Amino acid sequence: MAAPVTQQVSGGGARSLSPALTGPESGQPLAPSVAELPVLDASGRRLPFGALFRERRAVVVFVRHFLCYICKEYVEDLAKIPRSFLQEANVTLIVIGQSSYHHIEPFCKLTGYSHEIYVDPEREIYKRLGMKRGEEIASSGQSPHIKSNLLSGSLRSLWRAVTGPLFDFQGDPAQQGGTLIVGPGNNIHFMHRDRNRLDHKPINSVLQLVGVPQVNFTSRPSVIHV
Repeated sequence: MAAPVTQQVSGGGARSLSPALTGPESGQPLAPSVAELPVLDASGRRLPFGALFRERRAVVVFVRHFLCYICKEYVEDLAKIPRSFLQEANVTLIVIGQSSYHHIEPFCKLTGYSHEIYVDPEREIYKRLGMKRGEEIASSGQSPHIKSNLLSGSLRSLWRAVTGPLFDFQGDPAQQGGTLIVGPGNNIHFMHRDRNRLDHKPINSVLQLVGVPQVNFTSRPSVIHV
């Protein structure tokens, strides 16, 4: 078994990964059978999951489903990350959903997200990575990315479901997501599996791990000076 990754190399030199964010899978390779599983892009084109990060390092965010208001607001903040920040750190940002590929384009228009996005409609990658299904009762703290309360957010999700061209939940409502830092190749540097819908990792804590400047999500994108 490979030793856990303890140093992060970026344009500014090596920096230590936060011990609190170094998961048990750090330094372990992604199984080739998982890397070969297909994802679909917005046009329905199939490509191997591993091809997304074969030549580059990637932050891969698995969302619950596209009707989830929490996922919507989280991805709205992912959309605020300047492309130049990612390019300077030689990192790509990828969102994976578990709906039909037909929902990708409307979701991107809704959230303003313009980075890479794919779907795993059979949830095979979710399953093989051990992403949880069902809600685990655990205190996840206050998310800096969620603006709506449960009632208003749920009502908006329901409205989008009944007024959309395809009346479905755009994925399994019980499926939880997670965050993966992987590549180049199948090397996993970090993995977080969400225990419930509010247990996503704060975006800036993930950006810090890959040497990307932090973003002020309360207004226009800007560097946080510390």
